[in-house]
Amino acid sequence: MSGSDQRAVVVGGGLAGVTAALELADAGLRVTLLESRPRLGGLAFSFKRGDLTVDNGQHVYLRCCTAYRWFLDRVGGAALAPLQDRLDVPVLDVAHPAGPRLGRLRRSALPVPLHLAASLARYPHLSLAERASVGRAALALRRLDPADPALDGLDFATWLGRHGQSPRTIEALWDLVGIATLNATAGQSSLGLAAMVFKTGLLSENGAADIGWATVPLGDLHDTLAREQLDAACVRTELRTKVTGISRTDEGGWRVDTEDESLDAGTVVLAVPQREAHGLLPAGALADPDKLLDIDTAPILNVHVVYDRKVLGRPFFAALGSPVQWVFDRTDASGLTDGGQYLALSQSAAQDDIDEPVSVLRTKYLPELERLLPAARGAKVRDFFVTRERTATFAPTPGVGRLRPGARTDTPGLYLAGAWTATGWPATMEGAVRSGVNAAHAALAALGRHRDHPLQEAA
Repeated sequence: MSGSDQRAVVVGGGLAGVTAALELADAGLRVTLLESRPRLGGLAFSFKRGDLTVDNGQHVYLRCCTAYRWFLDRVGGAALAPLQDRLDVPVLDVAHPAGPRLGRLRRSALPVPLHLAASLARYPHLSLAERASVGRAALALRRLDPADPALDGLDFATWLGRHGQSPRTIEALWDLVGIATLNATAGQSSLGLAAMVFKTGLLSENGAADIGWATVPLGDLHDTLAREQLDAACVRTELRTKVTGISRTDEGGWRVDTEDESLDAGTVVLAVPQREAHGLLPAGALADPDKLLDIDTAPILNVHVVYDRKVLGRPFFAALGSPVQWVFDRTDASGLTDGGQYLALSQSAAQDDIDEPVSVLRTKYLPELERLLPAARGAKVRDFFVTRERTATFAPTPGVGRLRPGARTDTPGLYLAGAWTATGWPATMEGAVRSGVNAAHAALAALGRHRDHPLQEAA
């Protein structure tokens, strides 16, 4: 193996790029990781606002997210992002004619699908007939193969309607989960991706949907701890470094140009968003590179409110009958210690709000929080701000599956990673890590280097 063959360059320091760099380095390659931002972590990061450390958005994962759990273990952060002992989601409906009503989605210790039966039977946000229809639809969903290309062209709402799901059932159950995981309503979601989410999370194993989230700022996990492990693996990490071009060398390797230097390597992993990847791909790398431009994006808005007192007595809840979707208590994680409380509202599929001025969003969401949380009605708002990710995820629209490329390109030595690639998952932290693993192992296989796959089911 030549010196160039032993070198790899990973472009992009999000979860996909960090994962690929660690796997390549652990296999013995000399890896350089290039990131244009001043930090690692991609779109799951933290920043300072006064004395607080703020996440750009609330990110959660599920017990079935084996790749992200592996990542947490790899960087030594598993204890800082614990999972629930058992799935338990409080769901508050403030539009019920009889007044606000609290329900819960939680599992028992019974086997699938009985683990959710008792919770569903008591779920107050659906009628008895609607609850019964959910069970029938779930059994039909279990029979679907998410990898079937025919499912990619259908939308989830149409399928739900065909299986007896009322608009209220879609709103109060299927979209409650689906909007948060897919970043789209059922009507805008590929049936294939929706089937993958619900089959894996709710219908595969008893504890698959147990929720986990970071009890520290995301930057502690995805930047600080990740950087420590990259350094330990002898990965050269260059931040604030923009890649300007990728080209073939006369010897058949690769040259990666930045604004400051050129790097030669036998392996290049392009772990950047799809439009950026399209701009960097050399001619011939993909048969139809313009497909990448057809992978649309979807926004997520996060509303941050700091009160002068505690107004929420639980870690999180989901809302119905309100524009508010999910509310999380980020007080401890942010470092707020003076008796106030910091809440983060995670608003997925936020096309209607993403460009609204802060003043408009304040007028919209503060009264809604008072509807949902009576204790907020007498509390003083110390701070109100928003974070906007206009291209937070790829849009999981019907037909997107045929647009997502695999890890391998048509040019030896060049690989793609990112949650938008063909992982079988929607745009989640899980999908990002899986894509990095897949790209690294495709590269190692081409080099004849065997390395046990950390996720055998994704191999």
